[in-house]
Amino acid sequence: MGSVQIVTTILAAAITAVAVWLAVRAVMKMVAVIRLGQPAPERFTDKGTRTRTMLVETAGHTRMLRWGVVGAAHWFVMVGFIVLSLLVLEAYFEVVSPTGGLPLIGGLAVYGLVTELIAVLGTVGILVLIAIRLRNRPTRPGGRSRFTGSTMWQGYFVEAVVLAVLIMGFVIRGFKVATDHFEYPVWATPVSHAVGALLPDWSAGVSIAAFIKIAISMTWLIVIALNVTMGVAWHRFLAFFNIFFKREPARPAGSGLGPLRPMMSDGKPLDFEEADPEKDQFGVAQVEQFSWKGLLDFSTCTECGRCQSQCPAWNTGKPLSPKLLILSLRDHAYAKAPYLLAGGGKDLTGEEKATQAQLAHLDVLALAEADKPLIGTAEEGGVIDPDVLWSCTTCGACVEQCPVDIEHVDHIVDMRRYQVLIESSFPSEAGVMLRNLENKGNPWGAPQNTREDWTKGLDFEVPRVGEVDDFEYLFWVGCAGAFEDRAKKTTRAVATLLNEAGVKFAILGEGETCSGDPARRIGNEFVFQMLAQQNVETLNEAFEGREKRNRKIVATCPHCFNTLGNEYGQLGGEFEVVHHTQLLAHLVGTGKLTPVQPVDGGVTYHDPCYLGRHNRVFAAPREVLGDAIQGELTEMPRNSERSFCCGAGGARMWMEEKIGKRINVDRVEEAMATGARTVAVGCPFCSTMLNDGVNGKGAGEQVEVVDVASVLLRSVKPDVAPGDKETAPVAG
Repeated sequence: MGSVQIVTTILAAAITAVAVWLAVRAVMKMVAVIRLGQPAPERFTDKGTRTRTMLVETAGHTRMLRWGVVGAAHWFVMVGFIVLSLLVLEAYFEVVSPTGGLPLIGGLAVYGLVTELIAVLGTVGILVLIAIRLRNRPTRPGGRSRFTGSTMWQGYFVEAVVLAVLIMGFVIRGFKVATDHFEYPVWATPVSHAVGALLPDWSAGVSIAAFIKIAISMTWLIVIALNVTMGVAWHRFLAFFNIFFKREPARPAGSGLGPLRPMMSDGKPLDFEEADPEKDQFGVAQVEQFSWKGLLDFSTCTECGRCQSQCPAWNTGKPLSPKLLILSLRDHAYAKAPYLLAGGGKDLTGEEKATQAQLAHLDVLALAEADKPLIGTAEEGGVIDPDVLWSCTTCGACVEQCPVDIEHVDHIVDMRRYQVLIESSFPSEAGVMLRNLENKGNPWGAPQNTREDWTKGLDFEVPRVGEVDDFEYLFWVGCAGAFEDRAKKTTRAVATLLNEAGVKFAILGEGETCSGDPARRIGNEFVFQMLAQQNVETLNEAFEGREKRNRKIVATCPHCFNTLGNEYGQLGGEFEVVHHTQLLAHLVGTGKLTPVQPVDGGVTYHDPCYLGRHNRVFAAPREVLGDAIQGELTEMPRNSERSFCCGAGGARMWMEEKIGKRINVDRVEEAMATGARTVAVGCPFCSTMLNDGVNGKGAGEQVEVVDVASVLLRSVKPDVAPGDKETAPVAG
């Protein structure tokens, strides 16, 4: 060992010791913060499925690859980070000796080939990611960037380190080639040999380059250890855990989509019959009241902004960015952590749990952070502004796009639950809807005895449950389908088609009440459970004696479809629920319905969030429309899992949209740009919102918004359907 090697060895050991010590301290701090969250025992079930899902998502990059080039580039960088960690380890042998290398595998040509290939592709990948970050920088002219609000220096730093480490790997190998100490053939390591041809015969160069590579790597570790909220770096470790502990690892729609997480207290679903606000947690009022998985979510955020780029609220000038919401919660949690770890915190009555002695040594900034309300305006010092909280449509675009499975919607609704149930703080116009649900069983406040009025004028009898016992499907009409004029036309169209196909079905009539979706999404879990338990009891009675596979429900509203099929199981209601477009597609496919007259003028289809993104029903409505028009559907640029919300979800249907551009107008403009005369929908909420958008654009004579079922009816029974058209009124 020469003098150069002695110096490089000592320096490498010193910087590594400091980096490892700081990293261990940072991990311990991070674990301590995450452990402050509430219990979530359900996250430890079905470890086999969780492991399999985690490996598929990480190794297969199943979410990132949806983004094409950026996904592929990230995959090579990820693989490079993992595999080329071996080359960083090898550098510790090379600082000691210019001829050093990894034992056992170090001299194998296949090892040289694999690491060379990964290093080349990793270099290309990181250059692509750097170019994408620069092209989408927030300061660029024109438009909002998905990186708006991200800590840009951290992203540049991480990417620069990755690039530097990859380059130094080639420099080390190049010096080995130049000094004739390289063990791999040219065919396996052509780039390394090319670099070696440019470098001098300097044996000390190997050890010096190896030390520089170690110094760069350890500097990176030191920087992230001193910045525990640096998600752009920490996600490469935390993502594995966050994906493993996702809510429903087997669910194809994504962990945080479909059903909402039940309202929890101390790791158990809250029982409203025994709940006590002074002992049980009602939603989330403090950051530590999120589950530990929620705090892990916040820590894992990569600041990539994919959620932000897809969010309908953000894209129409609302203050909500799912990314910035998560980052605000993360920064608040870590700033408040010293206070919480010292024993501080408020109990459910608002009393301080810590003694003055426990808090005496705390930094004033931690104490100030502890006094911030979780929800509050800038003047109140709130962490999350109320306008941010209430802008969410719960469309799930953020959850769909998140590469590390953060469950944004669950966290937003948990905060809403506390605001509604304890603070009674929510947009005033939504109060009418909630009172109608409590008093009338529907958000419109219509009399219950008019639920069957939609059946009047049909040329066949619509059977009621109790009058017939041999029905195959219970037709869940829903509140919109029973009371809202446009939706009633859809209900009539579906009933007519089912009758035409010979499907035995029955309705509950006045025995049906609201599914509870708007109450649950706005945060009023109490009203939701009141309505849901009533419906579960009614449905269980209607299906008495039947196995689950024979307890079939068809629903025209995706919100009812989602609630009955995915959430009623939480309350003892197990049913097989299908959307009407799925049943109609089956009936057409089996020849029980036959389209005879093509619907012309061009048709485009708007994917409802709770049908498509939340429940992965993309093909069925398109199959129905394809058969009805006997041609190709005209797709909007944003379709299927990237469909743009109509603006009505999350109980936004009953709240005024006062900030920015109206979401429904944005979507209508996109639909009109296709040139299609018919905009087909599969949801009564979407129908209302898009019709209002068409009306607002004064395009009622040019564009018609109509349900998929009505489009099919016009093709199957052209002599009947035209009188039932759902034409948007012309703006006055």
